[in-house]
Amino acid sequence: MIVERSSNISYTPTNDDPFRQFDLYFSRRNGGPFPLICFVHGGAWRSEDKSDHSVLAERMVEFTGFPAILPNYRLTPKESTDGSQFQHPGHAEDILQLLDFLMTWEGPTAVGRVYDPQNIYLMGHSCGAHMLASIFLDSSLISPSISLSPQILKSVRCIIMSEGIYDIDTLIARFPSYRTWFIEAAFGDKPSYSEYSVTRLALRTKLIRWLVIHSQGDTLVDTAQSEIMYKHLRELYGTSADCFVTMDVDQLHADHNAILEEEVFVELVGDFILKDCSSTSLNGGAIQ
Repeated sequence: MIVERSSNISYTPTNDDPFRQFDLYFSRRNGGPFPLICFVHGGAWRSEDKSDHSVLAERMVEFTGFPAILPNYRLTPKESTDGSQFQHPGHAEDILQLLDFLMTWEGPTAVGRVYDPQNIYLMGHSCGAHMLASIFLDSSLISPSISLSPQILKSVRCIIMSEGIYDIDTLIARFPSYRTWFIEAAFGDKPSYSEYSVTRLALRTKLIRWLVIHSQGDTLVDTAQSEIMYKHLRELYGTSADCFVTMDVDQLHADHNAILEEEVFVELVGDFILKDCSSTSLNGGAIQ
């Protein structure tokens, strides 16, 4: 399979901000438009770039046959020089703006639309998982700027979160140095960050499936974060939890970022997406 790339596509009206652009990876094959996979990178809200994950995107396209995008978003500066600071929920607002853009974007001019905007699979790693949970769980009381359109809620089929940060106070208790390393910069200097814990948020919709992944070898974020999030999601879904909430903490053994370079990660995520697509098709959904 030949994987093509269309780079540095702006998802804002201004085309000169590299932090609000994305790269699209796809293969030209019959039978589309196909579901779209979107990977939101981590980096403690302050680092990494979409180009860091190009190999992962290519492997996802090769494994699933579906197009994939890697977005950038604005980052919190490692050092503030003018007294101002780009903080949460700004990062999540950028990803929400990306999703709004994807609902109507017709694709690269020379290619056209290569994905189905009604079938989107989101992946978030580390702080990217926190961002997606902040968007798709109801954080409106704390962050009223994160307001989703009904179209986005209907279009996102699954959210896959790996090595995620969900409860910041619990994370700081386990890793005290994280407070001054990146939490204070991204959220402000506060005695408690409980208001930003996504494990306290309610559902916006019960139509989205969730997969929570964590590696036994992760030394930067402990498994307790994913266990707390998994428990919260199952409580939210109640009797439907077995159908909508899944966790895997057994198959991955590499460190925090290294898992993204392993074939087993692509297989784990890719199999989950393909199984969901197959189930949707059999049940008369939009994916055919």
